[in-house]
This record gives sequence, C-alpha cells and structure tokens, in this order.
Amino acid sequence: MRFAIDKLILSPDDIDLSLSPLAGQLGADTFILGAFNPGLTRLPNGNLLLMVRVAEALCDPIRDKHVHAIRWDDDSGRFLLDAWPLELVDTADPRKFLIHGGGWRIMALTSLSWLLPVELSPDGLDRIAIHYDRAIAPSASFQCYGVEDARISKVDDLYMMTTCSVSPERHSTTLYCSGDGLNWGFDDIVLDHQNKDMLIFEGRIDGRYWAQTRPLGDLYFAYPPGSPWRAGPSINLATSPDGRHWKPCRRPGLRPRSGTVATARMGGGAPPILTDHGWLSLWHGVEPKEIVGIYRTYWSLLDRDDPACVLHSPAEPVLEPSAELTKPIEHQLYVRDVVFTTGIVDAGDHYIVASGEADLACRITHVPKHVFIP
Repeated sequence: MRFAIDKLILSPDDIDLSLSPLAGQLGADTFILGAFNPGLTRLPNGNLLLMVRVAEALCDPIRDKHVHAIRWDDDSGRFLLDAWPLELVDTADPRKFLIHGGGWRIMALTSLSWLLPVELSPDGLDRIAIHYDRAIAPSASFQCYGVEDARISKVDDLYMMTTCSVSPERHSTTLYCSGDGLNWGFDDIVLDHQNKDMLIFEGRIDGRYWAQTRPLGDLYFAYPPGSPWRAGPSINLATSPDGRHWKPCRRPGLRPRSGTVATARMGGGAPPILTDHGWLSLWHGVEPKEIVGIYRTYWSLLDRDDPACVLHSPAEPVLEPSAELTKPIEHQLYVRDVVFTTGIVDAGDHYIVASGEADLACRITHVPKHVFIP
C-alpha cells in the first residue's frame, strides 16, 4: 500500500558522533551504520518520542589481518576492541561475522548498538530535540555487545520498554521503565536466551499483562503434511501478574502460513494496541532472498479478551520497503528490501507508525484507521 504521508524522519547523518556514549574510548574512528528500528510512544506534553537504535561501527574494522568488534568491558567500565583473525571468520554479512568451528553458530557484531531518545512533533513529522544526555548504552556484562530494538508500551501510568541485550552470556530481553517516557531506568532481565521481539500489550486483560514473544532456535519440528502452517519462528504469547515474571501461553499465537514464502520467517513489530475491532498487531514477515531477505509489515486483529484467538490476518502487507524513500541516502545503503515496524500511536482518524527502513533510517507513516477494519 502507498500512503500520502510517508517519510524518513532520521538518518545516520543526523547523529552527532561527538556526543555518542562511545566517544573518545576506542582509539579508532567510527561511523553510524544505522539509526533505525525506533520504539515509539506519546509523551505527556503531546509530542512523540522515538527511542532509536544507533548502530555505531568502526570505519576500518578489518586491519592487520584481523576483524574487530566493539565490546563493553564490565571490569574497566569502558568500551574496548576485540581482534579476530580473518581466517577464523566469515564476513559475508556486513552486520556481523560468523566464527568458524564448533557444533553451533557463533557470531560477533561489526557494530555496537545504543539507544537514543529523539523527540518529535505531535504528528511525528518534525524533529524537536535529540536527547543525547538520556541515551541508553550497555552498562552490564549481559549487554556487552549492545542494546537493540526498543519497543515501548504504556500500561496505565507506566511506560515499559523492552530491549534486546546482546552478549556471549545470553541474548536476552531487558526491561526499562519510566514515569514520563523520557527518563528511563533499568528494571531487569525478563526473558532469557534468544527470545526476541517482545511486545507488551498496551493495556491489561483481566488484570494481567500480556506480551507477544518470538523464541528462536536452530531446530523446528514439522507440521503434518497438508497443514496450513509452516514450521519455523512464530509469534508466541505470554502473561504476567506484574510485567516482570512471564508465563508462556499454552496456545500458539501468530504462525507462518504454508501457502506463501513471503512470511516464511516472522516476528513481532509494534506493541499491540486495543481498537474497536480487537487488539491490532503489526508484525514483520520475511521472504527468503540472498543473505537478509525481504522484510514487510503485516497486520492481524486479535480477540480483545483472548489474544490467542486471531480474528483477522490478511495475506497482503500494509507496508513494504521503499526504494523511493531511501534514494537520498542511497550511498549509505548496505542492505535493501527491509522495512521493520517497531511502534504505533493513535492520532485520531489515523495511526502514526514508526519503522526502521533498510536497517539505516527511521520511517514515519500515517496509516488511515479504515485500513485496519476487517
């Protein structure tokens, strides 16, 4: 679909590296690989807040026959560089490198991600302020390779932000909380290894918190022949009495369909919000292509009292990657065909949807509400 208001609101050139949490610590030049996948919420003053993932990378990661990774070091309280011999790694994907050997995949990143609050006008179309003083960077060993992909939900009077914390210890979901949507405090690890894209519903059901989760793994059991479902990553559900301790639901959530490869891989997008027709869930489907694949945004409506019951889930995407939007920053592209929706807010007769575009920039789209009426 095409929408009248659809633009990039932030790109790498808008980030001031001198104000980065990494500034002056590495003894090497860095650049912004991407400013993307922003969490989205509305602040008490009516403005919008993007919590932008800033991926900061080395300008020359490969030198002296080694590839280098940035890491937060708990002992020194600083960011350091690790060097890996080139003969031990695979650098085909510009976002990471795989380390040879062992009975399972081991990787490290060519950049380190931190989170930057960016305040927008109420319609999301103008930048008001970039709050470098409130940036969130790694501060513990379990997030030594970065803090990624914020998703923000407001439940009652509390802003709750889930993030992905990356380290050799675990690939965990971490929770930050705020009373005003701008000043965040670390709460705790809430989901353990490789459970990504955790989205807390914006509201409770019968007093309980609900969330979408996406456990990952290298092995999935097959559905029987003729099943409408395809084996692979799916969007599961969990409930909690307090937003910290989560129990998986017995019933499945959203699953990839067997009749199409467009959603062969899927994961959560924006935190579900309640509409007159049920919980609106925006999620991403990935069609296999080359290394990264084609990411598109799809939508589903879930029953307001039982989110395991899917009421409506069209096969057509609502958002697709836009080469037209990225044309002005074509020289900075390192992946293509990716739109990764990460936030939604109500704006009257339409929704404001925030996405990452091409793992590079932040995209704002105004989607009329009638689009989501079954």
